[in-house]
Amino acid sequence: MTFGEHVFLYCERGTNTELLAEPINALSNGAFLLAGLVGLQLALWRPREQRTADHILLPVLVLLIGLGSLAFHLYADRGTALADVVPIAVFMLVYLGFALNRFLGVPPGLTVLLVIGFTAIAALTGQVQCSDGPITLLGAEAQGARPCLNGSVFYLPALAAMIVIGLLLSERGHRAAPWLLWAAAIFAVSVTLRSLDLSLCDQVVIDGRKVGTHFAWHVLNALALFLLLRASIETGPVAAAEPLHPPLAEPGSGAEEAVAEAAPAEPPPEPEPAEKLASSSEEAAKEEAAASEAPEAEKPKLFFPA
Repeated sequence: MTFGEHVFLYCERGTNTELLAEPINALSNGAFLLAGLVGLQLALWRPREQRTADHILLPVLVLLIGLGSLAFHLYADRGTALADVVPIAVFMLVYLGFALNRFLGVPPGLTVLLVIGFTAIAALTGQVQCSDGPITLLGAEAQGARPCLNGSVFYLPALAAMIVIGLLLSERGHRAAPWLLWAAAIFAVSVTLRSLDLSLCDQVVIDGRKVGTHFAWHVLNALALFLLLRASIETGPVAAAEPLHPPLAEPGSGAEEAVAEAAPAEPPPEPEPAEKLASSSEEAAKEEAAASEAPEAEKPKLFFPA
């Protein structure tokens, strides 16, 4: 087995070894490139102080997924098959660690152990073989053994992880929960279409050419990855809600003085209306006394009729 050996996995290629034997499968990888570029732009639009390494790393991995898949659907050999699968596997592991640690608050040590366990499960599912008889593991000697669900079993642990993490986040009221749950629903549809590519090969025909459903896996999978990027870029851990009212201070705790100091100073009270009336009455009395002490000549004479 060499890296240059051709592999024939999908309906559109059939047994054709030409470079452009899968034009629709190749072109549909543009969805990955679009998702990665838009996700990268969204990350760069965030303020620098709010930007973390994963905001850049995850969109770059989506771009690598698109480029690796494009190379495979052009050359379809063992070497480009690795270029197709490795970026997908790396994205799954990086995003799982990100979601566990950043969204769910799992400690780093436990996050690493969970990611290692997930890696082992994914590796085992990738080796599951099906045939007309029993289901076997690790390349057992079953006659006519082939990857189950056209190799889509490898993606089932990722789908399960998305559902579980999305439900946990939904229970906690995390803003990332809708992104993950929608991504899981779309990913479930895309995995189904990937699995049915060969089974529906004769039914999905475009312009007299057998196409299959693998191109739909590309488009829907790119949409699911974009939703995951939005979850990582636009949201973060759930912040602890601040109390609406400050707690009451206990006597003797010293908190009463702090509350009193923090309270705004009250303006001096305005004089009461009664006080205002009293002051005005005193002023009127003084004016009358001053008028009574004036000289007689200045007093006006009163005339009465005879």
